[in-house]
Amino acid sequence: MNKRLLILGATSGIGKLASDNALSRGYDVRAFGRSADTLDKKPQLEPWVGDALIAEDIARALDGVDAVIYALGIKESIAMLWQEVTLFSDTSRILIDQMQQKNIRRLVVVTGFGAGRSKAAMSRIERLGHRAILGRPYADKDRQEELIMASDLDWTIVRPVILTNNAKTGNFRVLRDEKQWRNGLISRADVATYLVDAAASDDDMRRDVVLAR
Repeated sequence: MNKRLLILGATSGIGKLASDNALSRGYDVRAFGRSADTLDKKPQLEPWVGDALIAEDIARALDGVDAVIYALGIKESIAMLWQEVTLFSDTSRILIDQMQQKNIRRLVVVTGFGAGRSKAAMSRIERLGHRAILGRPYADKDRQEELIMASDLDWTIVRPVILTNNAKTGNFRVLRDEKQWRNGLISRADVATYLVDAAASDDDMRRDVVLAR
């Protein structure tokens, strides 16, 4: 029986690429997003319109799925320099609660290099520059990671380094040892490949990893 994956943030970016990747492998995909009804119709793709900040929308979307890929993002803007960001922690809190109620265990979440424990792997200059520009979103990703790690779900936290729009190469490294964590470049398509790999398996369960070329 095919696995059914719920992908949050499936209408753009890494989430859209993960959806396409999963479909190409024969998985059933429930593509969750506020504009999911704009997605092209494809076999085994179930567009699912919903708001990740509404618990009832998440609860309905979880029915009958085997694993969840969280790939929600925010639009970058100058306002990120001063506006508080809570989307990542707020939606993760709702998702964790609903997954526990539905007894769905597998959760794969994209955050980013510089979030959580990985900020210690940055040089002082990298850390200062990163936090100056992305400080508020990444403060919320820190809170998000704490929530996920404190849960009893079978989670994997995935931190890609600097993202590019290059094609999928399959030539990337999953850095599991924090002593190997480093910055670099990776394509969104390669990140999507790993997300589907992890969601469809027990790979790196209850681990936080960094993805880099």
